[in-house]
Amino acid sequence: MVDLASSRTSGWHPFLVTPEYSAAQRARVGEAPLIAAHLAVVLDRDPSRARAAARDGIGMFIGFPAYRANLARLGFGEDDLVPGGSDRLIDALVARGDLDDVADRIQAHLDAGADHVTLHVLRPDAGDGADPPRQQWRELATLLSRF
Repeated sequence: MVDLASSRTSGWHPFLVTPEYSAAQRARVGEAPLIAAHLAVVLDRDPSRARAAARDGIGMFIGFPAYRANLARLGFGEDDLVPGGSDRLIDALVARGDLDDVADRIQAHLDAGADHVTLHVLRPDAGDGADPPRQQWRELATLLSRF
């Protein structure tokens, strides 16, 4: 898919990737195609609560064969690819903490060669029918001046 995206389109939006993915693909395809990396975000300083929100938001994708294969290529093993993902996997895929922590993770993708980082807000309180994360979007918008 990367070959197709880099040769036939202007770029791609990889989901569930690390900065190492961004670096490897940038080295592989050169400067021309856009890499718009996905980064899930939980604005919560409590690691247990943040990981639980992350697992609720992205955990099911870890079981999908295509994502499992890509995560294995990124160095994650069977111990990481358990239902919901290991702590190591969740910590690698999801920025958690405060705005400075999120900014550091965004910068890591940019430093690795991503042109854009798309933020996907996950919340501990985001059950079915929850309102959109407007407050978190407002908070994250304050980071724009840093980039």
